[in-house]
Amino acid sequence: MVTLDILADDARPRLVEAARLTESLRSRDDFYHQEIQWWTASFRLAEGVPSSALISESERRRVQVNRRFRLSGYGDRRTATPVDESSILVLSTPEDTRQDALNCGQVLSTVLLDCTATGLATCTMTHMTELATSRDIIRQLTEREGMPQVLIRVGIAPPIENLPPPTPRRSVREVLEFR
Repeated sequence: MVTLDILADDARPRLVEAARLTESLRSRDDFYHQEIQWWTASFRLAEGVPSSALISESERRRVQVNRRFRLSGYGDRRTATPVDESSILVLSTPEDTRQDALNCGQVLSTVLLDCTATGLATCTMTHMTELATSRDIIRQLTEREGMPQVLIRVGIAPPIENLPPPTPRRSVREVLEFR
């Protein structure tokens, strides 16, 4: 069983608090920072996130509940949007078992595909559900006993004035094997 909650807009300050708490608790986690650096630095043609896909400082200020990746140095890409107006969805499971994770992944896939099919933009966030302290804040916001697994920002993405190049993708042969 997976439950889906839509957080009320007035929950956003507590959610921002959970994001900052997570960031603070991870401030000395070298492995965590090395992994983020690996994904967002020294871009290779076949993998990683190119600098052009990273956000600017002004974009970071607008979306306060997201993970804080390295900044791009590129200009602001959505100047017509002064504040993040997305809704935040929370997927929770009764416990934190492997079966719960699988069930949550199946529901997450459905939610992301349904949102995309209706023209909505999504952004998954798990950094706040990885640590017990911020997970507890999310649990309080949903008013459920379950285990928050993933948050999803859902909204309408305004057009980007200067569209960055697409991020590279591995070939299907590299990531899919039939047996």
